[in-house]
Amino acid sequence: MNTPPSRAMHPDPAPAQRPNRDAERLPDTRKQDTGRQDRLSIVLVDDHAIVRQGLRSILDREEDMRVVGEAATAAEARTALEQLRPAIVLLDLKLGTGSDTEGLDLCSEITRRYPEVGVLVLTTFLDDAYVLEAVHRGAKGYVIKDVDTSELVSSIRTVARDESAFDSRSASVMARSLRTTPEEPALTEREHRVLELLASGLSNRIVGTTLFISETTVKFHVRNIMRKLGASTRAEAVYEASKMGLI
Repeated sequence: MNTPPSRAMHPDPAPAQRPNRDAERLPDTRKQDTGRQDRLSIVLVDDHAIVRQGLRSILDREEDMRVVGEAATAAEARTALEQLRPAIVLLDLKLGTGSDTEGLDLCSEITRRYPEVGVLVLTTFLDDAYVLEAVHRGAKGYVIKDVDTSELVSSIRTVARDESAFDSRSASVMARSLRTTPEEPALTEREHRVLELLASGLSNRIVGTTLFISETTVKFHVRNIMRKLGASTRAEAVYEASKMGLI
């Protein structure tokens, strides 16, 4: 009788080792997480919710940007800055029913308390005085709200590199200010007009009505005029302007 061969003498080959597909995917996942952490963190400060929503939808599509917070008021902005410490703040100069200079005041506060944060003004105001004052108060850039989307995104990246960013119209304002000689007061076109109306004896309220601006904005211009002319009163400002041939 033939004896069947022993199975012990011919062991079955060991099953092939299956690759760990989950382990292979881990490095890619970690890289993606790191990428998200490296995105520019942005806080939007604007009193119109629809504007903030539109900006968020645009910026969150960028691979290197992430909107981390929003604020409609100066108080909300202070809280967001304290909690989130973003890299960039997109700041409107007009916040709600407050003063026309509330955005400028907030700009000063942000740049003083958080010097590492880049402030990019995004507003509807295209007035030489506002552009220059925003830069004076620490803003890294100034862009008007009707700017092209690609230019806005580029401006944000420029500010993130600690460089200055201006749209074409704001850049023209800066260029004009640089061409002004030291002896000549750098009065803007609007300030010249306010000065002429002051010389006519009009009150701030009437000046505002004539120029279709608020009385608070008129006061802002008057303060700038007095500072530039080295005057302490409105009457002295008019007198100094007349001596210089400005009116």
